[in-house]
Amino acid sequence: MNRSILFILSAPSGAGKTSLLHALMNDAEGVAVSVSHTTRNQRPGEVDGQHYHFVSVEEFQRMIADDAFIEHAQVFDNFYGTSKAAVQQQLDSGTDVILEIDWQGARQVRRLFPDAVSVFIVPPSVDALRERLSSRGQDSEEIIERRMSDALAELSHYDEYDYIIINDQFEKALLDLRCVLHAQHLTRGQQRELVSTIR
Repeated sequence: MNRSILFILSAPSGAGKTSLLHALMNDAEGVAVSVSHTTRNQRPGEVDGQHYHFVSVEEFQRMIADDAFIEHAQVFDNFYGTSKAAVQQQLDSGTDVILEIDWQGARQVRRLFPDAVSVFIVPPSVDALRERLSSRGQDSEEIIERRMSDALAELSHYDEYDYIIINDQFEKALLDLRCVLHAQHLTRGQQRELVSTIR
């Protein structure tokens, strides 16, 4: 029986990571996306416990003190973190888990889960990234420039990841992501016990 796998999925803002992940989960079996804790305000339509676990800054700080997170980071003006107990419970049940986190969080996760498989989503070009950030139509030019700066900083960490997927054509990028998740269960380490029963 294959062991469950912990996947890390990162990308600069505007690369399309969240859209790819939503499309992936529409028909994915045996895989779940970890629900992060956050101190940011709950937006209209968001459900506590489904989109995020919304907590106060004080509660978040208490969880840090209790070593309750696999990883945590400050992104813009808010805190985000991944519950150690929740992820371990899903892995123990045989479910693959995807962490949608940034490079800072990815570094922290690798220290606790060195076998985690990491995937980095990148836009086809800087111009395409700027166009995607601008097309949202909800941010000021100042915010767009800040996001561009942060995105370029995030891009500089691509070489810390196992797989790089260029999100130029959405359907191809989605297929690439599905292939990565599937292929990881075909490695020698994953298949060793199954093959041993054939002899």
